[in-house]
Amino acid sequence: MEAAAPHSTAELTVTSPEQMRDLGRRLAKLLRAGDLVLLSGELGAGKTTLTRGLGEGLGVRGAVTSPTFVIARVHPPLVDGPPLVHVDAYRLSGGLDEMEDLDLDVSLPESVVVVEWGEGKVEELTEDRLHVVIHRAVGDTTDEVRHVTVRGMGARWAGAALGLLSA
Repeated sequence: MEAAAPHSTAELTVTSPEQMRDLGRRLAKLLRAGDLVLLSGELGAGKTTLTRGLGEGLGVRGAVTSPTFVIARVHPPLVDGPPLVHVDAYRLSGGLDEMEDLDLDVSLPESVVVVEWGEGKVEELTEDRLHVVIHRAVGDTTDEVRHVTVRGMGARWAGAALGLLSA
């Protein structure tokens, strides 16, 4: 039996879209080419807002918007750093087989790949990944409070200072 992959976890509370973008900017400082970030949360939880902050923090070109209808969008870097590949797997029903058409395995080594709705679809790309789960209050859609769990999985994230994200 194999030992479980090491991981690191941070729990945060975010109270506005601006704070969610700021969290994305802080998270971007920890990312490098080859990183896979899975974003989970219901519609309107703030996945794209977080990714917008990631794009700002990575210094990439183009407005980061939801790629729901185009499935994936590549944002090249404006500064020295990796491109951001932003994927919305919401409309994709299959697992990795359907995702293979996007060539994420080709993009991953030189890019930061962020996949919204990627749970159960892209984990096979790499054992090293960051899983961000965003929970929002159910029922009251005017409530901006989000509870965010950031969990680093695999050797890449073992001992990572994810606690610094709450600073």
